[in-house]
Amino acid sequence: MANSVLVTGGAGFIGSHVADRFLAEGWNVTILDDLSSGREENLPAAARFVHGCITSPEAATLVRTGRFDVMCHLAAQIDVRRSVLDPVYDATRNILGTLNLMEAVRAGGHPTRTVFSSTGGALYGDFDPPPSTEAFAKDPEAPYGIAKLSVEYYLAYYGRVHGLDTVALRYGNVYGPRQDPHGEAGVVAAFCNRILDGRPFTVFGDGEQTRDYVYAGDVAGANFAAATCALPARGRLDARAFNIGTGIETSVNTLAETLRQVSGGTTPTEFAPPRAGELARSALQTDKARSVLGWTPQVSLADGLHSTYRFFADRRARLAVEANS
Repeated sequence: MANSVLVTGGAGFIGSHVADRFLAEGWNVTILDDLSSGREENLPAAARFVHGCITSPEAATLVRTGRFDVMCHLAAQIDVRRSVLDPVYDATRNILGTLNLMEAVRAGGHPTRTVFSSTGGALYGDFDPPPSTEAFAKDPEAPYGIAKLSVEYYLAYYGRVHGLDTVALRYGNVYGPRQDPHGEAGVVAAFCNRILDGRPFTVFGDGEQTRDYVYAGDVAGANFAAATCALPARGRLDARAFNIGTGIETSVNTLAETLRQVSGGTTPTEFAPPRAGELARSALQTDKARSVLGWTPQVSLADGLHSTYRFFADRRARLAVEANS
């Protein structure tokens, strides 16, 4: 019988790619999503879909009785700015929602491995020069990063005290097809839409701030590797945490220029005042993921940006045809 995986947030940008990867590997996939930010069009036809919120009793029942071999937990409040404006809402979704699921895993008694989608740049802060290793000091600036770090502490607790099988993946700035133009990594989707709208790029500050952009398909591969490989013994916070990125710092200016090249356009750049509290530099060292998970990123920035731009251009063309039919 095929292995089974529950993908929370599987109608979302990253979650749908994770679901696709497990389906391609022959797994039975169940998706739990409340569609608050995910889209029905992202749902793979071959997956079972359950409409629900991770904070609900129904979600707990699904996890407790589902006997899933793996739970890839991606459902979350993902907007850093919203976490600042409403930290209670952020904590309710990102901390209490996760605890609801983990208590259900514990009560279910099935050996489910939980693969948690954490964050890289928002976890380490801006105090040590990149690339960040998993052992770097954790100094999140916003409630979003604080919640992610809190969940990692809870996962370590569930591993040590209750013997649950957990792992955390600390993502760089994920981009790719199906991306929403929100958050820091959303700059790729936002720039693609600017090209298609014939509008200039908006860059905050001097554009030399850097991020580690990692392609969604590679992140899906990291989830599958973390779900299926042998892991080190449970222990301290960082024992089962892995950076998932490229280790390459890419400035916003370089990102804009690469998108101009792959789109064949000449979209100009307009500069706006810098945003308060924005990280100056971010990149993740991924040696640990390579040695333990056997994972390395496969898609170059140019190839990934080309695929992402083509996705948005094709979707724009398709919607135009549908509107005129």
